[in-house]
Amino acid sequence: MAMSMSKKVVNRGKNKQASSTFRNLTIPVLAIAGWLTTILPNTAIAASYSNDYSVCAGRLLSVGITAEAASEGCAAALRPRDLAACVVKIDKETEIAATDALSSCGKARRPEELATCVVGVSLNTKEEANPAVLEYCGRSLLPVRFGQCVVGLRSQIDFPATQALDTCISADDSVVGASSSSTPPTVIPAGSNPSIENTPFPTQPLVPAQPGTN
Repeated sequence: MAMSMSKKVVNRGKNKQASSTFRNLTIPVLAIAGWLTTILPNTAIAASYSNDYSVCAGRLLSVGITAEAASEGCAAALRPRDLAACVVKIDKETEIAATDALSSCGKARRPEELATCVVGVSLNTKEEANPAVLEYCGRSLLPVRFGQCVVGLRSQIDFPATQALDTCISADDSVVGASSSSTPPTVIPAGSNPSIENTPFPTQPLVPAQPGTN
């Protein structure tokens, strides 16, 4: 009987010790779990923002753009990666400096198409008119088409690069002007009687101003 009571006392002591040990281990685990809960959302937010803008800034800095200009350019860009790709491509494949390309790439609706135009025309004109190429491609609303125009005409016709640039930008302006000035057809409701009074007169397309030849 005494031995049985002794075993019960020993077992109770062991159970208390095990319970105390479990409680001591559980408290730090719960504390760590709570700490992780507070930092994980912040980590996720930080990771989600270190993508396009980070890549843009890093690539611009790598080609000599100042930190201030890179931060302003990337922050203002709708597609930061495309902006950086435009600047880097022009800098690497032409004689145009990255600092000069940044402004044009930042203004372009499609920076990568602008870069394609600048690189293609620059190679075709053999760097005869680098600053002009950047300006003309930047002016065009259809830079890839404009570049194809310059390269295609010069492949068959022997005339100066500046003349090809002027000819193609004039055609480019005409195409864009004609497209933007076209009016949709008039829709007449069913059951109504159309008359001359409610029929709009067609509008004449705007005649684009011809750029001066250098």
